[in-house]
Amino acid sequence: MEKLNLTQEWDKVFPKSDKVDHKKVTFHNRYGITLAADMYTPKGTEGKLPAIAVSGPFGAVKEQSSGLYAQKMAELGFLTIAFDPSYTGESGGTPRYVASPDINTEDFCAAVDFLSVQENVDPERIGIIGICGWGGMAINAATIDTRIKATAAMTMYDMTRVNANGYFDSEDSEQARFEKKKAMNAQRTEDYRSGTYALAGGVVDPLPEDAPQFVKDYYAYYKTPRGYHPRSLNSNGGWNVTSSLSFLNMPILQYSSEIRSAVLLVHGEKAHSRYFSEAVYGKLTGDNKELLIIPGASHTDLYDQMDTIPFGKLKAFFEEYLK
Repeated sequence: MEKLNLTQEWDKVFPKSDKVDHKKVTFHNRYGITLAADMYTPKGTEGKLPAIAVSGPFGAVKEQSSGLYAQKMAELGFLTIAFDPSYTGESGGTPRYVASPDINTEDFCAAVDFLSVQENVDPERIGIIGICGWGGMAINAATIDTRIKATAAMTMYDMTRVNANGYFDSEDSEQARFEKKKAMNAQRTEDYRSGTYALAGGVVDPLPEDAPQFVKDYYAYYKTPRGYHPRSLNSNGGWNVTSSLSFLNMPILQYSSEIRSAVLLVHGEKAHSRYFSEAVYGKLTGDNKELLIIPGASHTDLYDQMDTIPFGKLKAFFEEYLK
């Protein structure tokens, strides 16, 4: 496995809990990429525990929202890991800042690989939580990985839909997609010529006065002390420009109607992205699927607002299906 240089000091955007034990761990995926994660274990526990792997939001790192979720779920009795996806954060893979619908789905499955062989984890009681774009990846992983017994997708994005169709499907035409492909393929040539990969930029900074509310919300999380992190793509230079190419051509969630395990979709009532969860919920089948709308909540409220994130519901959901 690739040797990673992992920070040992606490550098999260949230305070450390005295109710859990924390350590850095690494694991690898099927493509040979080594992933970095924080493991949170409830203090004073013995025997085999139910476990949950957490990742997201899209363009964030484990020191941000996913770590907050993982630490809280550990306080509630689960062994958890929050991981940096391939090519981002402290995880391995070159070039940096590449996203892939295939590899990022695999990252969740690799987290299940890792959890399944831990001595203090019950491999029959493993779930996952995906936030924002990783909510879509989590559902995609649950579609293929029968070891996943329960999936929670928080304030989810379908990253293939938004890349191919634009926000609110406003660019859903062959011509619009052709123009995107043309621009990104021209960038491919430039990248190869220069030997570097152009970055698309993180959250817009400075913030335009006429920015949509959801962009203002992203700024308030990623660009202020509330959520800024030096390794976060959204807080800094963003993804590679060409990362979107495969998302135009490889839609995820095509077989989500075949998921037999439990799925909980959680979205804010006021979130610009709510339509993603509603669309997926319409495809899911079985009486173990649920869509929970949080009154008054925005997309980013579910990143870190402890009085808005329904941890009680998450605890009950995973206790029911990881038993």
